[in-house]
Amino acid sequence: MEHTQKFDGSTTSDGNESADSDAGRLVGSDRVLAVLKELARYPEGVGLEEMTRVIGSPKPTVHRALSSLRRAGLADQNARGHYLLGDEFLRMAFAHHEARPEHVRIRPVLDELAARFGETAHYAVLDGHEIVYRAKVDPPTGAVRLTSTVGGRNPVHTTGVGKLLLSLQLPTSAAVEEWIGDEPLVARTPNSLCTAEELYRELEVTRERGYAVDDQENEVGVNCIALPVYAVSPTVPSGALSLSALTYRTPLDVLVDAVDEIRDVLGPLGRPHE
Repeated sequence: MEHTQKFDGSTTSDGNESADSDAGRLVGSDRVLAVLKELARYPEGVGLEEMTRVIGSPKPTVHRALSSLRRAGLADQNARGHYLLGDEFLRMAFAHHEARPEHVRIRPVLDELAARFGETAHYAVLDGHEIVYRAKVDPPTGAVRLTSTVGGRNPVHTTGVGKLLLSLQLPTSAAVEEWIGDEPLVARTPNSLCTAEELYRELEVTRERGYAVDDQENEVGVNCIALPVYAVSPTVPSGALSLSALTYRTPLDVLVDAVDEIRDVLGPLGRPHE
């Protein structure tokens, strides 16, 4: 019978430590990964006491997880004794991100749109009920900028990119209801569309016009227009581009009026092809 070594020195049979004896408690590799993810929240570093409190495991156990990450170069310790993400982790993350084919191809488009409109351009993809930002370009000028980050997430139903991509996957009201499931959609602002009926109508309109809008549905004071991007497959969007703007600076109707101009900048990346 196989045994699996745990961080606290004990063993379990057949590798079922998480499912059987430690249900609800982080063990083994799950704990190491939880510590790694938590480190990302502290760019200035975090002490062992704070990490122990957040992770909810004994201090020696968390310390051993941190030591494992340090040996792999995925964590480091600064002069104050605080832990933070290691250079090797950052090297791998940035190298992987820069090598994504869609990121490389879409970046010049984002640069041009951000410079031309003086607003923020994003490229994002679907991940379940969330969208993930793969690239972001802020305008070259302007004191006020958006807080979105590469790797950051937002709900699908409150974002232009999310609704644009969802419209191509959920053609019927039944499909929308199934996608929503039993968990109610959360309203981020008073404008958020949170019922199956509202969302289906919005997706239907989005499919017909070929672009989506976010009318202050994810964040008050911010709107956007989103279009599909065909960076990998000639027929299926790899993600979506959004031009996100502060409403007082660039109202939504200005973005909508510029949709053809945005399509021109996208060029072949914005059209399905054989």
